[in-house]
Amino acid sequence: MKYRGFLFDLDGTLVDSLPAVIRAWSQWGERHGLSAEEVLSYIHGKPAINSLRHFMAGQSEEAIQAEFLWLERLEAEDTQGVQAIPGALALLSTLNELQIPWAIVTSGSIPVAHARHKAANLPMPKVFITAENIKHGKPNPEPYLLGAERLGLSATQCVVVEDAPAGIISGLDAGSAVIAMNAPANAPRLNEVSFLVATLEPVNVIKEDSGEFTLSITA
Repeated sequence: MKYRGFLFDLDGTLVDSLPAVIRAWSQWGERHGLSAEEVLSYIHGKPAINSLRHFMAGQSEEAIQAEFLWLERLEAEDTQGVQAIPGALALLSTLNELQIPWAIVTSGSIPVAHARHKAANLPMPKVFITAENIKHGKPNPEPYLLGAERLGLSATQCVVVEDAPAGIISGLDAGSAVIAMNAPANAPRLNEVSFLVATLEPVNVIKEDSGEFTLSITA
């Protein structure tokens, strides 16, 4: 298959922010009498506000928004240990050199996503989709459909790189080819993804004169 653009999730795909995520959400869960395991098993790949609405069902929107701001501030300020995923910088540099368009499509909000992106010292994409840009978060396909549209492409022309089950479903339902990275073995629809990888290091891109590119994975 041949493609024209890349759509990357951020956390767990380009940036290893897991220690910061665990610290923040565990602290939030403790405030509400919830175990870290219960909270962390639900939130991955979803917009934070949606997760808060899940755990705070029945509470006022005002209370939920207050908790969102508390959590957002904590996550934006705590970038200790946040670093680029192996192979991320090399792959993004290659895409820039080859003039292959790419976007970041994250469920995180602007303060959190930009703080982690900066901490990982990654190049800035021309398109950076965050929670503020979308109405329906992953696993809905809207985020990746919007990311492709902002690149001037259709989602079917793009490769989505994801680690979370919700994001994998989002990319597949958008019609994109999906590279699943460190996805849980029991994640749904893994049989539909194009490649399974542990890092971005084995991902190879070959661009053709037409502007399209092909993918291969180094064994």
